[in-house]
Amino acid sequence: MLQGPTLQGLSHQARDAKSWPFEQARLLLDRITRLRLSDGERDLAAALFAQGKFAEAVQTLPALAKPVIFQCGYGASGLPHLGTFGEATRPTIVRNAFRALTEDAIPTQLIVFSDDMDGLRKIPDNVPNKAMLEEDRDKPVTSVRDPFGEYESFGAHNNARLRAFLDGFGFEYTFMSSTETYKSGRFDEVLLRILARFDAVQAIMLPTLGEERRATYSPFLPISPKTGRVLQAPTVGRDVEKGTITFHDEDGELTEVPVTGGHVKLQWRPDWAARWTALEVDFEASGKDLVDSVRVSNKIVKALGGEPPEAFHFELFMDENNQKISKSKGNGLTIEEWLRYGTPESLTYYMYQSPKSAKRLCFDVIPKATDEYLQQLDALIRKKAEGDNGAQLDNPAWHVHRGQPPEKGSPVSFSLLLNLVSAADASTKDLLWAFIGRYLPGATPASEPLLDKLAGYAIQYYEDFVKPAKRFRAPTDQERAAMEALVAKLQALPAGADAEAIQNEVFEVGKAAGFEPLRAWFSALYEVLLGQSQGPRFGSFTAIFGVDRTVDLIQRALAGELVAR
Repeated sequence: MLQGPTLQGLSHQARDAKSWPFEQARLLLDRITRLRLSDGERDLAAALFAQGKFAEAVQTLPALAKPVIFQCGYGASGLPHLGTFGEATRPTIVRNAFRALTEDAIPTQLIVFSDDMDGLRKIPDNVPNKAMLEEDRDKPVTSVRDPFGEYESFGAHNNARLRAFLDGFGFEYTFMSSTETYKSGRFDEVLLRILARFDAVQAIMLPTLGEERRATYSPFLPISPKTGRVLQAPTVGRDVEKGTITFHDEDGELTEVPVTGGHVKLQWRPDWAARWTALEVDFEASGKDLVDSVRVSNKIVKALGGEPPEAFHFELFMDENNQKISKSKGNGLTIEEWLRYGTPESLTYYMYQSPKSAKRLCFDVIPKATDEYLQQLDALIRKKAEGDNGAQLDNPAWHVHRGQPPEKGSPVSFSLLLNLVSAADASTKDLLWAFIGRYLPGATPASEPLLDKLAGYAIQYYEDFVKPAKRFRAPTDQERAAMEALVAKLQALPAGADAEAIQNEVFEVGKAAGFEPLRAWFSALYEVLLGQSQGPRFGSFTAIFGVDRTVDLIQRALAGELVAR
C-alpha cells in the first residue's frame, strides 16, 4: 500500500487526475463529508481540503477519523477465479486513489466478505467427490464436507484458497466470514431490525419476484435444526418481542427459531443490504449484471435506516467463447493459470483497464496484457524521473503498483521473448539469456529481475500455446525474392548494427518488392520464418537473435526446412 512520504503533496494532483479510480475517490470524499459533518463543518473541511491540510481536518473534525469502508464479496460455493480476484482488485485501486487524494490522513479498510453461509445449491463441475457434495446439498458451505479432503469444510477450503492468493498479491484487507458474523452476533441488531420492518422489506422485494415465488418468499432462510439445511421455507409466524420466526421444517413440523445467532440466513439481496448496514460500507464495486440487485438492496438499506454505499459497476469477463465466466462451470482462467504465464502485475493491469468494457479472460490475452503493462511502466518511470506527478497518477502502472513502482522495467518485450524462444528453440532460461546477454552487454538475471521472470513465463507460454499452434508455410515467388534481397541487405550491414538500422533495411526491402500494404511483408516474414501470423518488431528481433542467425533462419525457410519440420 501507499506509505509515508510517497503520499505527501499528491492531493492537489489527485484532485485533477482523470483516471477512473480518482473519479471514484473524489465521490467518496464528498460522501463522507456529506454524511458525517454538519453544514458548518463541511465548509471548514472544504477549506482545509483545498489547502491539502487533511491531517489537520481529521484532528479538527473527529468524525473524519472513522475508517472509510471498502467491501467486496466472494461466493464461497465455488473455487476462486480471476473474476473473483478482480472484485478485490478494483476497490483496492480506488482505496489507493482515495489515500493519495487525502494524503492517507483519513483511515480506510477493505473488507473481503465470504458468503460462506449460503446453502450449496449447485454442485460445481470442477471439483472431485461430487457424490459426497450431493449428500450435503443445501447445507451452508461451511457445513459441507471438503471434497478435496484438506479442510474442515468446503467453505473453509475455498476461503483458504482466496486468502492465500490475496496475501500473495500483498493486499491489505480484513477477511470476514458470513458464518462467523451471523453466529457471533455481529448481525443480530440488523436482523432484528429486518424482523421488525418485515412488511417494509417485503414491499420492496415482492414486486421484483415472479408470481409463484411471491407466494412463499421471506427474507429469512431458516436453517433446519434437524437436517442443517438452509431452507426456502415461508415465514408463517413472527414474534418481534422474542426475535423469532416460525416455519414448517422439512418434515412438516412447525418450528420456531431466533433470527439471531446464526439460526437463519438472509436471502441474498436482503443479506447484501444487511451487510452494508451493519458494516457501514462506503464503497462496493459489482458487475453490470447486478445493477438491478444493487438498486433493490439500496432500497432495503434505506428502509433499515442506513445509507447505501457508493456503487461502481464494471463489465463482466467472458471466456474464449464469449460466455460469462462462472465459478460453477469452471470456465475462463484460474488464478494459478494466469500466474503460470504472466506476472501478477500484468493481471492487475488487465483488471484495471477499461472496467466498463466487457473483456475476454482466456490464455491469449496474457501476452498482450503483459506488453501493455510494460509499456505503461516504462512511461511511468520516465514521468517519475521528470517529476511529473500529475501524469503519474493517470498512468495505469501507478495504480498497479499502488503508487510505488519499481525503479526499472524490462528492456525486452514479452512478445519479443516469445519469438526469440521460438526461433532459438530455447527450452531453458540459460539458453535464452545467452542471446539476451549479447543484446544487452552486462545484463544478468540479477540486474534485470523482471526480464528474468518474463523469460521463464515466455518459455512456459511458448511450450503450451505457441509451439502446438505453429504452422509454417512456403513463401510465394514475390516473398522469396524479397527474402533473398533481405539476406543480402543483412549480410552487408556493418558489425554492431542496432535494431533501428536493421528495421530500416527491412522496410526498404518490403517497399522495393512492391508489398501493398507494407504490413503484408511483415506478415509474410512472421508466417514463413516463425510459423505465426503476428510477431515482434523485426529489427528488434534480429538484433537480439543475431544477424547471422537471422540470415540462417531465412535461408532454412527458403530451402523448405521449416515447413518440413
